[in-house]
Amino acid sequence: MDYIKQYIDEHRDRFIQELFGLIRIPSISSSADYKDDMVRAAEYWRKMLREAGCNRIEIFPTEGGNPIVYGEKIIDLALPTVLVYGHYDVMPVDPIELWTSQPFKPEVRDGKIYARGADDDKGQSFMHAKALELMVRTNTLPCNVKFMIEGEEEVGSATIGPFCTNYKEMLKSDVILVSDTSMISLKNPSITVGLRGLAYMQVEVTGPASDLHSGIFGGAVANPVNALTKLIASLTDDQGRITIPGFYDDVIQISVEERAEMAKAPFDEEVYKKNLGVNSLYGEAGYTTKERTGIRPTLDVNGIWGGYIAEGTKTVLPSKAYAKISMRLVPNQDYVKIGELFEAHFKAIAPDYVKVKVEALHGGTAYVSPIDTIGYLAASKAMETTMGKKPIPVRSGGSIPIIPQFEEILGVKTILMGFGLESDANHSPNENFPLENFFKGVETIPYFYKYFTEMSKKD
Repeated sequence: MDYIKQYIDEHRDRFIQELFGLIRIPSISSSADYKDDMVRAAEYWRKMLREAGCNRIEIFPTEGGNPIVYGEKIIDLALPTVLVYGHYDVMPVDPIELWTSQPFKPEVRDGKIYARGADDDKGQSFMHAKALELMVRTNTLPCNVKFMIEGEEEVGSATIGPFCTNYKEMLKSDVILVSDTSMISLKNPSITVGLRGLAYMQVEVTGPASDLHSGIFGGAVANPVNALTKLIASLTDDQGRITIPGFYDDVIQISVEERAEMAKAPFDEEVYKKNLGVNSLYGEAGYTTKERTGIRPTLDVNGIWGGYIAEGTKTVLPSKAYAKISMRLVPNQDYVKIGELFEAHFKAIAPDYVKVKVEALHGGTAYVSPIDTIGYLAASKAMETTMGKKPIPVRSGGSIPIIPQFEEILGVKTILMGFGLESDANHSPNENFPLENFFKGVETIPYFYKYFTEMSKKD
């Protein structure tokens, strides 16, 4: 299939410029300030899907949320249908001062695209639009294709579940294909077969009714920032285990055999530490680094604030302190139950000199995909074709809350065929995506369609 590489080579510059057009839209879903930009991003996707060859494209408004873009290219109802899912919203860019270049002015440096959304998920989802264009224009599309691109993945995908329920017939497919995960490398490809779930909480600790002078009242009135830090510190023990009663009750223990299979994935701890800029690693005792991020639950503070944090000094004893805390969950853990356990425990351990409020912001369940489905086998063969090596099935530490709902609502499996790297700094300053990975994705996706169609006919 030399025509694939030939088409990519002929259109490389245009592909990148069109991707840059999408990246330049600051579609940050967590802030209402960017509401108009969310609409602009959806409109841009509609334009790209039309130009790629979709014969039906619609933008669906959502109640209180951001629009969902739907596109389809139906060539024969008797053929299999692949549903591509992606998202056009991105994370905030703070702290902006740590960016080497402007987050919404994409730059190519050292063979990588640097920008917010370069990988997650504008760059990766855009590969699918270009792969569709390639297949349509070379008259090689072997099956039907549908696209569903949302704008709320980074804030919990609140509206896409109801959308799937309301438009279940329109979204009918044989497999869902997603590129929103990472791989080990192009030399050692991998396919994500598991995602952790998520319970995301916000806590508020209140001391005095208003900010006080720390000299006059310090020592007589409890400081809620001090109290909050002690509460947070108590949530894990010195072995890295979470101390919330009942937290581990539903955790399924992975077999020795499966842990041995996971250990076959190449991993260089020294390179890992160097890339992250840390001297040593930390996590739950008794588990390897890859196990800690793939098969074990975790608890982390994502943000903490209170009192005076501007430049200079202000001797204040603050009235309130806040923290955002996320817990990554593993299969069989219910994020609602975990949120309730967290709230009960946090309130129970709070001293009586402060008041505590706990709010669940969003969450999702873990997901595991078997490696014997037609979808997985097609993805594995496609990657082996373009990269020369059979990919390793791995479990990711990340979460995509909507993925488990897809299977529940739409009744089909999801294949997580990602082309990002752990070093792409998703959610962080200087997010990037190697050009080589982007183009390898565009090259590999048509093979997935080819093999999935062939295997479906045999089945």
